[in-house]
Amino acid sequence: MASSDVEGDKYRSYLYGEGEKNTKWRFGAPPNYDVVNKFFEEGRTNIWPPGSLEEKVQNLVKTWEMELFHKTSFEDYKTLDQNKYTFSLNGRKAVTLEEKRKLGGGYNTFMQTSLPEEYRCYNPANETVESSHVAFTTAFPRGFALEVLKVYSGPPVIVYKFRHWGYMEGPFKGHAPTEELVQLFGIAVFELDEQMKIVKVEFFLDRGELLGGLMKGYKMNSYSQEEALSCPVLGKTG
Repeated sequence: MASSDVEGDKYRSYLYGEGEKNTKWRFGAPPNYDVVNKFFEEGRTNIWPPGSLEEKVQNLVKTWEMELFHKTSFEDYKTLDQNKYTFSLNGRKAVTLEEKRKLGGGYNTFMQTSLPEEYRCYNPANETVESSHVAFTTAFPRGFALEVLKVYSGPPVIVYKFRHWGYMEGPFKGHAPTEELVQLFGIAVFELDEQMKIVKVEFFLDRGELLGGLMKGYKMNSYSQEEALSCPVLGKTG
């Protein structure tokens, strides 16, 4: 499994170094996780021992998320086998990397729903990977941290419980910041091959747990939305 870089990010591999000199980054350069790493360290509920299965799984998941969100070329992914990889959410039909990209990638992958369009407070069908990234990073300027709460089994089939959390300190889809804690809990299954590359991912979560927390703020008019987004704190996408 992936181990963190000797230099650079302490929780994510494949960000820096000779192996990434030709990597195509979504925003032109490797992402900087200093802000969210600090937030993670302040809010996590467990500090896993170095070298433990829990620490290795947590770092693998953080690295996998980073690659999917920030690397634009499948060939640059090092945590997974691009030819075998599939993803599914809540028991839906598994999709390949190419099919996942057509769904919008990024946060959109986790926001898939069978709700009729008129009931969708967040509609992934209308979002791109860039617009969804802006929406959620604006709502969570200090980041949406991830921790592994429990690992039920190790490789080749990793099953773990996770927690994502952040404070809604920026607007979301016209709703004002609440400054409140928003959390998302779930279960995930990662299947690895003989080379320890991820070949299958399954997530089980309730998107309403996340969106419910983001829709609690009062509905803003266009002026107040522009005012919030222009604020040097609320407009950050750390």
